Amino acid sequence: MSEDLKEAILKYLGTVSQAKNRDVARAVGIEKALVDKAIAELAKEGKIEYRSFGGITYIALPGKHET
Repeated sequence: MSEDLKEAILKYLGTVSQAKNRDVARAVGIEKALVDKAIAELAKEGKIEYRSFGGITYIALPGKHET
């Protein structure tokens, strides 16, 4: 997976409290399927975390809470 894509995802997540994969894909301008793969890798690396609320899954930087 492209390190540039991972970097763009992390940079975007630094600007929001949490986001859905679709929102991340729109923000970085890359198709969602590729963003999904990069997000899964980032989660395995412990660089992002998944959060579920009412059946909706969000991603966020670890330790970054809603503001």
